[in-house]
Amino acid sequence: MRPLTWVFRLALAVSAGALLVTSLVVAVAPRLWHVANSHEELPIDLPDFEPLSQRSQVYDRNGGLIDIYELENSQPVGLDQVPEAVISAFLAVEDKEFFQHDGVNLRSLIRATMSNFASDAPQQGASTITMQVVKNEFLAGLDRDGRYKLLQIHYAKMLEKSSTKPEILERYLNTVFFGNNAYGVQAASETYFGKSVGELTFIEAAFLAGLVRAPTTYDPINAPERSRLRFVQVLDRLVDDEYITRREAKVLATDFVLPERPRSLPTEQTVRTYYSEALREYLLQRSDILGTTFEERYNTLYRGGVRIYTTLDPVLQLLATAARNQLPANAAGIDAAIVSLDTQTGAIRAMVGGKGFQAGQDGGEVNMALAPRQTGSSAKLFILAAAVQAGAEPTDIIDGTDPCSFPIPDQPGEEFEIKDAVEGGLFTLEKNTYDSINCAYVRLS
Repeated sequence: MRPLTWVFRLALAVSAGALLVTSLVVAVAPRLWHVANSHEELPIDLPDFEPLSQRSQVYDRNGGLIDIYELENSQPVGLDQVPEAVISAFLAVEDKEFFQHDGVNLRSLIRATMSNFASDAPQQGASTITMQVVKNEFLAGLDRDGRYKLLQIHYAKMLEKSSTKPEILERYLNTVFFGNNAYGVQAASETYFGKSVGELTFIEAAFLAGLVRAPTTYDPINAPERSRLRFVQVLDRLVDDEYITRREAKVLATDFVLPERPRSLPTEQTVRTYYSEALREYLLQRSDILGTTFEERYNTLYRGGVRIYTTLDPVLQLLATAARNQLPANAAGIDAAIVSLDTQTGAIRAMVGGKGFQAGQDGGEVNMALAPRQTGSSAKLFILAAAVQAGAEPTDIIDGTDPCSFPIPDQPGEEFEIKDAVEGGLFTLEKNTYDSINCAYVRLS
């Protein structure tokens, strides 16, 4: 009887517990449902992508590129401008199941974790391309904690629902950072290989894809040994996925030439000049054509991708530079500057501010063509030219005695008096010019 009594009591206790739980659920569930739905919040939507940063370019009157204004080297391109081989290389290295997953590749995440745990150095990344886009676009500045990763996963799934795969891939290829101020695959192609993205080979694109995980660590210019080790990892990945053979990987591992310096496209090689710096200062400080506030003008000039067409004549600019360079080098610090204007329109055709613009050097950025100074005796050349045009002769007698005075423009009734200057007299125009007599030219004018 005792065993039966024990079983009976156990069954009775279980039944009572089940009834109690059921009662609690029935009593509490409606209240929990009411609390959970007591708000009127709408589902959170991801914001739209911000416009991509683009370099601004300056052209002369003939359409030749003379300067580039940029902060980040960002040169967005459409996905249709990126060769299939380049896309294949990035997908092979970064996210080979990109077109199959929904933003988060759980299998790849587990595989990468196990692979990295078993290796002395990380071999695989855990983030999909979609997750990387989310990180760059929506999570910048957040602490890298557990919440960060959950948000990244959640936002990646949301992004996959609101954007197409090609849109996500294009955004990724245009925004991912490659080091050396290069953002996006077009800028990286130029910086590391001196060519456009359309000219990249599959292996070159794979090399660039290998930089994405840690651009500074794998920088080929400043850390070539680490960069080559990373490239070997990339080659191993390509071998595993049968893009290349083991023999080809072995040859590439030793023979592939790493980039040694930042480069630019041959058609976009520019240098800072007195004119381009004067134009920059004008657009930022003395004009509102790019915006009403300095911040607006700054962002438009450096990130807005504007095309600025100027009146500078490249032929006249070369002639002006050559004319200035006729001045012999000297220890006295004597220099020359030239500005050539179109008198019909006021357009600047040439500008030379000194011996050559030298950024960061003492006096190397001073544009003597614009630096405020007294005109001095240079004004006499214009007075003399007007006098000769009016019929003056070198033998004409001009009174050069001082003092003398002349009216001040825009100040009626006011005069500027010259006294204690170089003493002249009743001499010919030729002699007064040779002696640079101020009062003679005041009276000549």
